[in-house]
This record gives sequence, structure tokens and C-alpha cells, in this order.
Amino acid sequence: MAIKGSSRHRPGFHGLVLAIGFVVGGLLTQAGRLWLPAGAAKEFLTTGVTPGIGAIEINLIILKFAVGPLALDVSLLSLVGVLAAYLIARSLF
Repeated sequence: MAIKGSSRHRPGFHGLVLAIGFVVGGLLTQAGRLWLPAGAAKEFLTTGVTPGIGAIEINLIILKFAVGPLALDVSLLSLVGVLAAYLIARSLF
């Protein structure tokens, strides 16, 4: 029996589509913040939630470094970018 849907792709493919979607969505969000006129639509489409974590120190005895802080800005337009990337990837593959 043939596998239908996107489950036939590896997790790396899904991660790549998700990353491309967030980049495209981030570009859409920034374009909206620059070019949309002030008003309720601009606020609704470009207001984001920004969860984040602080710096993480990693001590490997001979090497010590810090990673972070890391934050992700999620808005409605970034989710539209993820949806568009998913639909395009699904239609191509």
C-alpha cells in the first residue's frame, strides 16, 4: 500500500520547509511594519509574541562559551509564511 500525504518525507524536509516558512513570514512581517498604513489591520497582522531564553553557558573544561540569547518573533504574517511554504512544498513534492 502506497503512503499518501507528507509522511513519506524525512523530518529534515519538514524542518527545512518550516525554516523557509518562518524566513518568508518574517520578511512579510517586516514589509507589513514598513509599508502598511497605521491602523487596526497593521496592528493585527504585525503584532507578535516573542518567547525567548537567556544565554546558556557551556563549560567543556578546556573550552567555555555562551550561546544565546535566543528569541522567536511569531506574528500572524509569519504563520502565513509557514502555511504558504507548506502548501508550495506539498504541491511540488
